[in-house]
Parts: sequence; structure tokens; C-alpha cells
Amino acid sequence: YLKISKLALAFAIIRSKPPGKSCREYTEHLAKTVSQQDFGWMLKVEALEAEVLRLRQELLLSKICPRFCLENDASAETLLDKECINPVSYSSQLEDSGCDVSNDCAFSSLGIDSDFHRSEHNIDTSKHWLETISPLNLCCTSKEESLTAPVQFLQHLLEIRKLSEGRILQADFTELENDPFTICNSVSQLLDGLTVFYRSPKFPVSNVLTEAVCVLISLITDTKLSNHVLKKCFKKLEEFKKNLIQIILRNSSVNRFQALHAVSHTLALLGRNNILRNSLISLLLSEVRQFAEHLLQAHQIQAMYDITQYENIFPLCMILEQLLQNGTEESNVSSADYDGEEKIKFLKNIDQIILHLSDEFPLFSLYLWRVNVLLNSAQIQ
Repeated sequence: YLKISKLALAFAIIRSKPPGKSCREYTEHLAKTVSQQDFGWMLKVEALEAEVLRLRQELLLSKICPRFCLENDASAETLLDKECINPVSYSSQLEDSGCDVSNDCAFSSLGIDSDFHRSEHNIDTSKHWLETISPLNLCCTSKEESLTAPVQFLQHLLEIRKLSEGRILQADFTELENDPFTICNSVSQLLDGLTVFYRSPKFPVSNVLTEAVCVLISLITDTKLSNHVLKKCFKKLEEFKKNLIQIILRNSSVNRFQALHAVSHTLALLGRNNILRNSLISLLLSEVRQFAEHLLQAHQIQAMYDITQYENIFPLCMILEQLLQNGTEESNVSSADYDGEEKIKFLKNIDQIILHLSDEFPLFSLYLWRVNVLLNSAQIQ
């Protein structure tokens, strides 16, 4: 049947071929026309799917908090409009090579670090918030604007959570269990949008992206909401962490250091959650161990090694050391309590690796030694 159909299609193309065109040219023209129609349908499908998600977000929020209302004339582009009217003043560091990242200047210049801490402490728990809340809107024209919908939905969720904690509102968050699709899709959109930005960052950084980072960190550190999010989106968060690690390792642009610093800071913030912290330590131990083994092998046979990856491994070492040194905010878990398969693999031959690399690569060997000490601190005690 398939052969007959193809033959019939070929005859139809030949018979309808306009004069002056070959069969091949006419076939390619028809194929291009059909693909353009398919692309148009795909755009319509994406728009409809976005509208369905928006309605599900509104419905879920209204179920969680019946008093919650989105009847307001403000648009979802408010945040983007503010950027155009009042652009953020960024450090001149963004215009140079970005090598100077001391004292967290680079990350502060991105606006993420300061905004995150400001959002932690300046939480509005007044009823006025309900009157000024902006409605969910998915009418977007860029990748940055596509983040506004999941960001606003999750912001509304966090605000309802804080207002209910202050007994200003009554909310039932068990509804999150009954509708896992909405929360999963919203978090997935947020993570995908951040991944796209970190792979090809543009400066100055949009306020939408700054808000996206703040919302993500607030979401996974919230004592009540994080349980729902981690249960439904753990795999997606793991994939996001792996993507960020690979972005750090594979970035070879000349002006990459500020972007890598921003990614590193986001990874460190994700490590505040105890569950994500342990899995992140495992991922970092694996990457650092594999690089150390490859570097040792290259050194022993006097082969060339990737200098860019050597430079990029240091942010991972610094994150790893930070996570091993510090416990989480939610609990007093000691770094010495971390135990896992990657720890055993890392400690197996680390002394020999440090011994052979210490002369040629003293800084990297020092980091390996410090991580080694932190991992062995429990046994020493």
C-alpha cells in the first residue's frame, strides 16, 4: 500500500508540474510549502498549550486559595517594561574580559545576588498585595519573556504560602497533590528557560532572569512547598544541575568568567537544600575525579590536555569545597555526614594523584587535598 501511495504521489507531482520547472525543483517547492504549513500549525499548538497551562495555573491557585483573584488590568510585561524605562546600572566589568570576580563583584553586578537576599528579607505579607497582583499572561515574543508565566505562577504560590503562614489567608496546599501536571510543567519551563540563558548569556541580565533565579531558590528552600516540588520535579532538577555543570566545563569563550561565576553561584544556592546538596556533591565529586584521572594520564605520557577545561574545573572545586564545609540552612547537617559511592571512588587513589600532580599543577592539587581533608574529617574526628 505504501509503495502504491508513493507511486501515485509521484504521478500526481509529474502531471501537475508547471512548465519550466523540473520534477525535483517542483517537489522541493511542494515540500517547503507543506513544512511551512506544519510550522504554522506547530506555533498554534504551542500557543494553545500555553493557554491551557495558564488556565490550569489559575484554576490551581483558586483551588489552593478561594480568595485568590487575578482580576487586574496590569499585564505580565510590567517587569519587562520597567527594564526599558528604568534600566539597571551594571558594572563596567561586564564590558571587559570578566576575569576579576573577587568579592562577588561579578555576581552582584548581575543583580542576582543582591536581589535574592533582598527578596528573602523584604516579604510583603499585607492584604494590599492581593490588590496589586499582576495577572498571569503568556503573550511573549522572546525567550526571556517566556519565563514570565512560570515565574509569576510560582511567585503567586510563594506569596499565598507566606500570607497563609501569617494567617492573612487560608490556603489548602494539598491541592498540589491532585494536580501534579501544572506544578511540574511550570517548574520545567522555568528550568529550561534558565538553561537556555546560561548556555548563551547576554549582558546586561534581564530582571526577568534575575527574578527567575530568586523564585527557583525560594521554591526549593520553602519548608512546605519544597516537598511537593522535589517529589514531582526531582529528575528535572537533577538534569538542570547536570546541565549547569556541563555549561561550566565546556564554556570556551574568552569573556566567560562572569557567566561561569553566575552559574556557580546558582549551583551553590541549589546546594542549600539538603536533598539537592548530597546529589550535587556526588555530581561534582564525579566530575572532579574524572578530570583528575585524565589529567594524570596526560601528564604521565606527556600528552596535551585541554587548558580551557583545566581553567573551568576550578569553579566546580570551589563549589564542592563550599558545600562540604557548610551545612544547610534548614538543618545542621555536617559535611562529614556525607557518604556515598562517589566519595569512595574519589578517595580511592586521590593521594597518588595529588603526589604525581603536585609539582606540575600545584593549585589543582591543593584543591584536591582540601576536598580530601573535608571528606575524611569524620574519620579523623
